[in-house]
Order: sequence, then structure tokens, then C-alpha cells
Amino acid sequence: MASAQSSTERYYIGVDVGTGSVRAALVTCDGQVKSMAEEPIRIWLPHQDHYVQSSSDIWAKCCSTVKKVTEGIDKTKVKGIGFDATCSLVVLDQRFQPVAVERGDSQEGNIVMWMDHRAAEQAARITAAGHRVLSGVGGVMSPEMQPPKLLWLKENLKESCWKEAAHFFDLPDFLSWKATGSLTRSLCTLVCKWTYSPPEGWDDSFWTSIGLEDLLENNYSKIGNLTCTPGTALGGGLTPEAAAELGLLPGTAVAASLIDAHAGGLGVVGADVNGFQLPCEHQPLTSRLALICGTSSCHMAISQDPIFVPGVWGPYNSAMVPDLWLNEGGQSATGRLIDYMVKGHAAYPELKEKAESCQDSVYSYLNKHLETMTKKQASVDQLTSSLHVWPDFHGNRSPLADPTLKGMVVGLSLSQSLDDLAVLYLATVQAVALGTRHILEAMREAGHCLTTLFLCGGLSKNALFVQVHANATGLPVVLPAEKEAVLVGAAILGACASLDYKSITEAMGKMAKVGRVVKPDLGQENFYRRKFSVFLRLFAQQRECAELMRE
Repeated sequence: MASAQSSTERYYIGVDVGTGSVRAALVTCDGQVKSMAEEPIRIWLPHQDHYVQSSSDIWAKCCSTVKKVTEGIDKTKVKGIGFDATCSLVVLDQRFQPVAVERGDSQEGNIVMWMDHRAAEQAARITAAGHRVLSGVGGVMSPEMQPPKLLWLKENLKESCWKEAAHFFDLPDFLSWKATGSLTRSLCTLVCKWTYSPPEGWDDSFWTSIGLEDLLENNYSKIGNLTCTPGTALGGGLTPEAAAELGLLPGTAVAASLIDAHAGGLGVVGADVNGFQLPCEHQPLTSRLALICGTSSCHMAISQDPIFVPGVWGPYNSAMVPDLWLNEGGQSATGRLIDYMVKGHAAYPELKEKAESCQDSVYSYLNKHLETMTKKQASVDQLTSSLHVWPDFHGNRSPLADPTLKGMVVGLSLSQSLDDLAVLYLATVQAVALGTRHILEAMREAGHCLTTLFLCGGLSKNALFVQVHANATGLPVVLPAEKEAVLVGAAILGACASLDYKSITEAMGKMAKVGRVVKPDLGQENFYRRKFSVFLRLFAQQRECAELMRE
């Protein structure tokens, strides 16, 4: 293998830590994934709304996957490595050992996951206080951000976790520290999830006002006082210890990291679209919306100047692409919601059996089954004319920024057949797409000019999900040439850290590639206009019902 390689070959490694697994890829300088490996990671659910992981478990899986993708490769050809991860909170003590985030638990469970909503009450209090930093998060503090989680730990585990903790990391920064020993944090994590604001930095009055004034000690040493833009080379590269664990050479360049969704943005949004007849052709990157869709979904829009969008996170300076501002919309449960609706249905065992007999996935089988149901319908889309879903089963991240919202299904019958399951699945996919339309409209109203969707992530591999997003929004959808675009995005970081590319923008243009374009079925425009009106009515009715019950 190594002997057949050209002497000019150069590789970069992208490592992506998602909600349920660690993935690594070996990527070429033109963005081709040469090999990929994946390992599952553990999740504990000790209480309702509590989701916990282990940094030791995650780092071990990072090492094993990197070793797999570089097996047989001349390690001198691996020039850089980039990490991305979920925006989860890692807690370590003075000796950089794990600190438990649950009362009475072993030290292993030291990560409060991004999807952990234990701090909902603390987030609501922070929002109610109305500090000026909230203007940078859409006016509402989410329980998925780090300040409310830190406050929960102080208020509930003061004599254990809070007392022992000496370092609080966002998971992407933990990984770059583990690789290099550098405590420099990425602006991506600090700006998006911690209220850091360059060039001013931390706002002392915010932390003091919410009862976390002890974080100011030693110039914010517990949460970070050194920062840099994503893709910046950290320290002296891989330490000898980390290099041995990863199976790479000491000194290999390591980049300042990204949150996983932001890495997906890098992996798609900068692709060269010339010749694809897209509305964003010959337009700046600011006309493109990156949609990273997996367990949850994130909607990334960049701008030359700051744009404040009510209910949408940001504007964040240099959080994804240096020197550009970022607004981040999102849905807290998308892939997870679809799984919940399908697997919880009475007909799921029948579906699973039929899919297995065809050697098909359940979703591929459902997509085909929906096609067989359209004999009397103008299209698959219109099978849900009398079935509607409001998708916020895990609260609304944006543009309503209301974690108390619940899911709704309107139009159920007593039937529980496979046909009913298929239509409920379709209605759920449509609800997720209409949620994207809701976010798009909020961004446009605030000043964004968005003409094209760039999708990546697990759900972008589902043909129905992609087509429904095009139909529901009326916009063309660009899919990447490499399906693992998040890993390409992480590798772009490594390429920048190696100095093989001068900037993130240059690396995106060389390594992100267009694979396929899916255009909207304009014949469905009127259907989705009406469907969106119903969608908004569901939200209004839910709030009306909640208000009636408070009387």
C-alpha cells in the first residue's frame, strides 16, 4: 500500500465526534476520502433530560479510528489533523482527570452532553435577567449552551463536581488539548456556546450577574483565556504521548477545532458551483445556507456584517469562516425525532421484517412503500393532506427559541397499518422541512439573502428527506461529492494547520466538491404554502392551549 503511493501525496485526517459515535477519515488534498472508520461511544441516561458521556471513552475511540484509517500509510505523508465534536461540556480536575457530573457516579461520566436539558430552569433565569450578551444568542439562553449547565453544576453539585473542577472544556477544545497540550480554545466554541465576544473577550458582569463570579479567578483559567480562529495550528503539533496513542508522528500539525455542525458547513458551503446553473453561482458565500442534518439539525448562514435574527443564535464573529459573521439556526431533534416516530409505531415490527427480507434499510423501504401509495395522488407529498406534525418534541431551538414547546400530531385515526406508519413518517419529514422554511424566513426577514441549500450529514443520504426540503422551501439543494462532508470539513482544518493552504476559504474551494443538485418540484409550491400555514397554526394553537390551562 505505502509503496504504491506517489511521493507527492499529502493527507489530512478529520475526526468527527458525533452524538453516538466517533468517525475518522483520511482525506486527500483535493478532498477525497480515502478511508473511513467508525466506533460507537457510550451514553448514560441517569435521569430524565440528563445525558452523560465519558471523555476517556471518546478519546480512546478517536485513537482507534485514526489508527484504522492510517493503517499501511506512510505517516510522513499525514500533514495535519482536525477535530470536530458536539458542543458538550467536559469537566476535569487540577490534574486533568475526569470529574463526575452526576451525584455519586464514578468519575468516568464527566461530560454533560449537548442534548442534556437538565439546566432548563437555569437557562430560563438567565434569559429573564436580560443581560446584554443575550443579543448574541437570539435573545434567549438555550439549555444546550454552557452557562446554564455550569450554573446547574454549581447549584446542584457544589461540594463535589464544582469544588473539584479546575477545567471546563467544550468537547472540541478538549480533543485539541488532548492532542497538543495547548489550552488555547477555538473561537467557534467560545463564541457560539459560552458568550465570548472577540475582540472584547469575556464579560465580567455577565458571569457575576448569574452567580458564576468564581469563574473570573486567575483570568478565567477554568474556561479559557487564550483563543484563536478555527484551523489555526496549535502548540507544537501532536505531543509524543498523543502521537503514540493515535499512531501518528510527533509534531504533526493539529488545528483549532470546530463544533461538528460547523465542520459540516466547511465541508459543503465553499464548493465551486460553476456550471451547475444554481442561483448562488457568481454570488458570494453569503447566498448559501449550509444545513447539517443528523440527530439534530443546524442551519448555518454567513454574512459580511453582523445580522441579528430574533430567536436565532449569533451573529458570531469568525466562528466558522474567519472574518465572516455566522448565524446558526437549528432544530433540537430531527433524525432522532424521525427514529422516535417510526420505531414507536405499532407497525414497526412489520416494517422491520419486510425491510430485512428485502435486504433494505427501514427508511429506504418506507420511501419505496410511499411511492406505491401514490396511485391516486398527484405526488408522494400530498399523501399528508390530512395529517400534520409539529416537530418540537424536544423544544424549539429556533426561530421561536422556546425549549418548553412539545410535539403535536393532528389527523390520527384508529388504524395502525404499515400505510399509516409510512404517512406518519412522511408527515414528520415534512414537518422538519417546514421547520427549515420557518428558520429561512426569519433569516431573510432580518437581512440574509439565501438562494441555495447545501446539505450534509446522515439525513442528507435519505432521498425523500432531501427532495422534501427542496419542495418545502422552493430552493435547490446541493449535495456534496463526498457523503462524509463533516469529515472533509474537519480535514480542511488539518490542511490549514499544516499551512498547505493559506486560508479556510482557499481550502474549502479546493477540498469541498459538488456531487448532485436536487431541484424543487414547483408543482408542489401551492401544497407547501398551505401546509406551512397549517404548520404555523399548530404552534399558535399549542400556545393558546397552554395559556388556557394557566387560567
